[in-house]
Amino acid sequence: MWKALRNAMKIPEVRDRVIFTFLMLLVFRLGIYVPVPGVNIKAWGEALSKQGTGLAGGVLSFYDVFTGGAFSRFSVFSMSVTPYINASIIMQLLASIIPALKELLKEGEEGRKKFQHYTKNLTLGLAALQSFVVSFGLARSYQGIIAVNAWLFSFVSTVSLVAGTMFLLWIGDRITEKGIGNGVSIMIFAGIVSRYPAYFRTAVLGNLNIFGWIFLVAVAIFMIIAIIYVQQAERRIKIEYATRMVGRRIYGGTSTHLPIKVNHSGVIPIIFAWAIVSIPEAIAQITGAQWAIKLFGMQNPLMIVVYALLIFFFTYFYSVVVIDPKDISENIKRYGGFIPGIRAGKPTEEYITYVLNRVTFLGAIFLVGISLLPYLVEGITRVNIWLGGTSALIAVGVALDIAQQLEAHLIMRNYEGFVKKGKIAGRK
Repeated sequence: MWKALRNAMKIPEVRDRVIFTFLMLLVFRLGIYVPVPGVNIKAWGEALSKQGTGLAGGVLSFYDVFTGGAFSRFSVFSMSVTPYINASIIMQLLASIIPALKELLKEGEEGRKKFQHYTKNLTLGLAALQSFVVSFGLARSYQGIIAVNAWLFSFVSTVSLVAGTMFLLWIGDRITEKGIGNGVSIMIFAGIVSRYPAYFRTAVLGNLNIFGWIFLVAVAIFMIIAIIYVQQAERRIKIEYATRMVGRRIYGGTSTHLPIKVNHSGVIPIIFAWAIVSIPEAIAQITGAQWAIKLFGMQNPLMIVVYALLIFFFTYFYSVVVIDPKDISENIKRYGGFIPGIRAGKPTEEYITYVLNRVTFLGAIFLVGISLLPYLVEGITRVNIWLGGTSALIAVGVALDIAQQLEAHLIMRNYEGFVKKGKIAGRK
């Protein structure tokens, strides 16, 4: 591992990319300490600590994890790249039901550029809307936090937050172009990892005994191993192509496979499910009604069951929307391919649907388990630490992507990669 890192740093191009990525991340981390004009940071922190369980858990903590602590400081990066993520998900869903957008993605590089342009325009609109709602809600709900008129603060804060989001999006594009990995994913990764020292401090202050520490470390190791295994796992459907002659050349006669990942939806089902269950909990905390807090809070076993069922639903919903077995079967048939033992056309579509449903079920079970992990840890250790499977799922996934890209650079230059024998599964 360390030898591979040394080899990577010996390559000028890779070294420049790594240094550029670290510099951009430094700008991102420094930006979270730049507050929005007109906010009393101390009063804002005190107000957050009184909401529910504070930043150690709940809705605010879940959001603050993805912003890397920017929201708890109400900095210009408080919205982070969340509007872009929302816009990307919306555009991806629209592309599956709007033929014009679907055809745009099939037009190659130019089509993808236009699609990305539409996504960024939607990002700007969502950033403006979300920033205004957050700013106006802060001005109306919390007294003594802002030092200016509510409407003036809402305008200034909205402009600042939108500018911060678009600046982060620009940084992400630069990292993708000149750095290592996907820029937006790496910034989310940096924000999540930056919260780990705070989690460690919470565990220390929680006065864990030796058995609590052993359990916490064991859960963390098991979670990382499980995420790596599931993220790389896939069901491969063998596809063979018949031999055909075009002119004097013979084409086909080869075999390949159709990979169906166990967790092809990533963390999107968890984000959707959490967004739904957090709405009544947030309303209950704002109104202060104790019965509503007990009923809609995640301490209620009923809400945990609803949360798990929603993750199941959105996992299947995302697979139906994004993966079209009919389109896949038509493409296989168009190029003269077939699945051994399965006739082309409708039987192929039904077989792919059958395999997809079974694989998706395993992915849904995994996502439910990883999302309920924090409640298991809190119930056993009695320490309110957000050892979130969602954040770990993102962090491990991005780390795997970075390792794959670095290894690709090393292999191209005849250096030994991070794995001595073979390759990381799923990249063949």
